[in-house]
Formats: sequence, C-alpha cells, structure tokens
Amino acid sequence: MQSDYAIIGGGIVGLSVAWGLLRRGLSVTVIDGSDGDFRASRGNFGLIWVQGKGLREPRYARWTMGSAALWVEFASELEAATGAALAREQRGGYEVFFDEAKLEAHVADLSGLRDRLGGDYPFEVLGRNALRGEEPEIGPEAVGAVLHHSDGHVNPLRLLRALADDVRRQGGQVLTGRELVSVDKPGLFRLFCSDGTVTEARKVVLAAGLGAARLGPKLGFRAPVRPQRGQVLITERLPKLLSRPTVDLRQVAEGGLQIGATNEEVGFDDATTPEAMARLAATAVRTLPALARARLVRAWAALRVMTPDGLPIYQQSQEMPGAYLVTCHSGITLAAAHARLLPAWLEGAPDAPNLEVFSEDRFALS
Repeated sequence: MQSDYAIIGGGIVGLSVAWGLLRRGLSVTVIDGSDGDFRASRGNFGLIWVQGKGLREPRYARWTMGSAALWVEFASELEAATGAALAREQRGGYEVFFDEAKLEAHVADLSGLRDRLGGDYPFEVLGRNALRGEEPEIGPEAVGAVLHHSDGHVNPLRLLRALADDVRRQGGQVLTGRELVSVDKPGLFRLFCSDGTVTEARKVVLAAGLGAARLGPKLGFRAPVRPQRGQVLITERLPKLLSRPTVDLRQVAEGGLQIGATNEEVGFDDATTPEAMARLAATAVRTLPALARARLVRAWAALRVMTPDGLPIYQQSQEMPGAYLVTCHSGITLAAAHARLLPAWLEGAPDAPNLEVFSEDRFALS
C-alpha cells in the first residue's frame, strides 16, 4: 500500500489529522493498534475546554481557543457527512468554587491571561446567587463559579466513530489490529507491521498516544510522554440537573451524570480504585446534592497522554525529515484544529500555523 501519508495511531488525534488531510485531496493510510492497547480516546471525559489552559503559555491558550471556535463548523460538517449526532453542546462551562480565596485567585489568573491575549478571552464571574440563578441544583456550599463561554462538551465515542467512518468514506485506509515494528526510508517511508503488512508513504505522522514513547525513537523523536490515570463515574439516567458542564461534571445526552476525573501518577495502571471513586462521588454530591440519591451504573479509568509541561508536541524529525510527531492530552478540544489547521502545517503551506513553541526541542537538555 502506498499513500501520501501514513498515520500511526487511530485515536481521535490520528483520525482528526487523517480527516483533514483527506479533505485536502491527499491519500492516507491509518495504522491502528489492537483493542488491548491503552486508548485515551475511548475513556475520554468529553470536554471541549478552554478555561484555565495556557496560563503559563498564552500561545497555547490561543491555540486552544482557536480550536474551540472551529468546533461548530467541524462538527456540522462531520455530522452532515456521516449522519452521526455528536451530542455537542458549546454554551459555556463552569469552574465551581467552594472557597472565596481560591475563586479570587483563579479569576486573577484568568484576568492576567486575558490581558496577555489582548482582551480576547470571554469569561465572566458568577457569584453565589448568579450561579444558582443559572443552575438551581448547585449546592449551598458553592460560593461562585467562573463561566467561560468557549467551553462545552461532546460525546467522545460518537466523535471517534464518526471520524473513522468519514475517513473511510473519503477513501482513507484504516488498518486495525496492527503492531508497527520498524520503519525505514530508502526514498518513501516504509512501515513494517508484525503481521507482514508493509505500508509506503511520502510522509508519516506519529499520533500513537502513549505508544509514541516506544515508537518515537524509531523516527528520531525523544517523545517524552507519560501516562496519567483519570477515573470516571457515571450515574443512572436522571432529570435535567445541569445545563452546562463543569470541569468535573457533565450531564450526557442520555441523562446520566458523568463524574470525573482524577489525576494520578501511577504508571500504566488503568484500574479503578474505591478510594478515588469515593472522592469523586463526594465532590459531585457537594456540587449537586441531588446526586446523593443517584445510583452509579458504571466506572472506568483511562490513561491520559501527558508531556512534561502538559502542552502538545508538534515536531518534524531532524533524523527522518517527513516524519512528524503529534501528541497532546486534549485530543477532544484540539480535534477541530488538528482537522482544520494541522494539515497545512504538515504540508508546509503558506497558511500554516506557527507551532514552533510546541516543538519537543523545548525539552532539550541544557
């Protein structure tokens, strides 16, 4: 098989890039792993989230906010092409606080970021009464919230399926259950899988999530990614309790409340734990007291893909030009940018975004 691009990784990041490249008329082969691989896309919380991102790097805030703005058109096109309903709502999202000092500190951080962005950062502060006016079920301990108008949420599994379906509809090849074992470049890239599959491509994009740590050195990358566990709970279907998502609560289209998520440095352990589930449940009940009477019907844990500073990596290999590393922990939020903007960067087009700040060179030893 020969393509313009071989995408290593068939999660939301890899499929978003593949989808965008196909829209530019390029041929794409996606090489995806097995169901036993760690897959952040299948355990994702589903937020499209801008609030608080990029506090130490305004260019990341701008990149995130730009992607959130592209989501309306991106989702509309994907839904029209596939007939899928992505359950996207993007009417803002809350960070709820139970401590006045922490609320004030968060507002100060966001105000400073807004100043550095030239005022383009749409949030408002809701006091106790204003918050309850918007969300009557919020508990009495909440002192207020920050509402960021770019935030929202989507069904991540529907998004993953829609992307896979539309990549195939546009003529892309998606090879599942493949383990990449080696790569060489006699002219075109040649990618060898353990089952004997050989794929040739003009360019390669490594978007394999945590698999980048193993595969990156084959393409000349350091790929400094690590796992971070997040645990999630979901309740039975309930009447409407929350009109907008918070950073750790969202009511899905089917009615259940999704509760999350932890940030645990436990290596490649993706098991749930009673202790973490209890903490998540307690915080959820504090936010929405009605949840004290709800039944939990499901729980899971998944591993985020984290870089040392939490920012994405977009890097072309110096050892093997034409090979690119694309990795991040915000694959849902950045899906629209990856689909709409990243292909221009990969092709070196005049309208390509400047992503130099996200090079893995920032982790080079001094």
